[in-house]
Amino acid sequence: MKLENLETPALIVDLDVLESNMAAMSRLLEGTGMGLRPHYKSHRCPAIAHRQIAAGAKGMTCAKLAEAKDLALSGIEDILIANQVTDPAKVARLASLAKCCRLSVCVDNGENVRQLQEAAGVQNAMIHCLVEYEVGMNRCGVDTPQAVLALARQIMSCPNLRFDGIQAYAGNLAHEEDEAKRREQSDVVENRLRELKAYLEGHEIPVREISGTSTGTVEMRRKDSVYTEVQAGSYLFMDMAYRAVGAGFSHSLFVLASVISRRPGAVITDAGVKSVSVDQRPPAFQGYEDVPVEMSEEHSAIYGDFPLAVGDKLRMIPSHCCTTVNLHNWLYLVRGDKVVDRVPVVSRGRSL
Repeated sequence: MKLENLETPALIVDLDVLESNMAAMSRLLEGTGMGLRPHYKSHRCPAIAHRQIAAGAKGMTCAKLAEAKDLALSGIEDILIANQVTDPAKVARLASLAKCCRLSVCVDNGENVRQLQEAAGVQNAMIHCLVEYEVGMNRCGVDTPQAVLALARQIMSCPNLRFDGIQAYAGNLAHEEDEAKRREQSDVVENRLRELKAYLEGHEIPVREISGTSTGTVEMRRKDSVYTEVQAGSYLFMDMAYRAVGAGFSHSLFVLASVISRRPGAVITDAGVKSVSVDQRPPAFQGYEDVPVEMSEEHSAIYGDFPLAVGDKLRMIPSHCCTTVNLHNWLYLVRGDKVVDRVPVVSRGRSL
């Protein structure tokens, strides 16, 4: 069908740009030794995950156990839950899921390690573990090499757990708009991780993986980076938040909106905050990126004398791609002016 016939508001993906972004990421990582483990939360769509795997991604990252289950059910075989799973019922389900795929999870306390071993033992499963190291997020993770060492040793003593390495996601730097500061602080994180790796290996603890890095910092990773995995997600779609950072990818995700009212000096569309999130900054319309957008529940407005009429369609660039996708049931895949497919956002609302 023609794009112009699509009812709005609708979430659309420009496949040509999406594929260009995937190719750009592959070029960035070529020769670095880093593998791509993109974050599922940016699209929550198994059909897109399979495109990423086909383009060379080693596996997927997700935030929630329910997301991991959706990925495994779709046939994705290597999944990292970049988060702690501590609820006993969830730990039991995680151990069961670990029999279906190569499943990794983050840990930052010994009691959770004990829980994971007990559940995995019951299921006769193997759970891969990354110890989370606090590198600036002030969220989860331990903050000393000694604490990492203790957890690594505990994991290695468990017959149904495997210590793979370190989770070190410096998301606090992802949207730092001062490039010099972002680069400087990224180097600080690199140095801390090198010291941690040397410390662990000095105690005969092998570190196979160091996983992290965002869309906003991947371009700053050197060829000899200590990281082995990149967890970037937004590179695929881009949004206004990463546009402000200057990330070297292009916009492929849009909320298609229709002009529903026109008066002198104002254009009103049918896409409001129920269709596009505003948790980071306002969205913008393609072609009018410098024009402020006023948002309400069901409407958005731009003010000025624009050559637009009722019925015209505009592409709105989300402020934050991840939370915008979570507002929609479907992604419409587009080439040029044609809708070529519609795929479900299977993991929409998967917060468990």
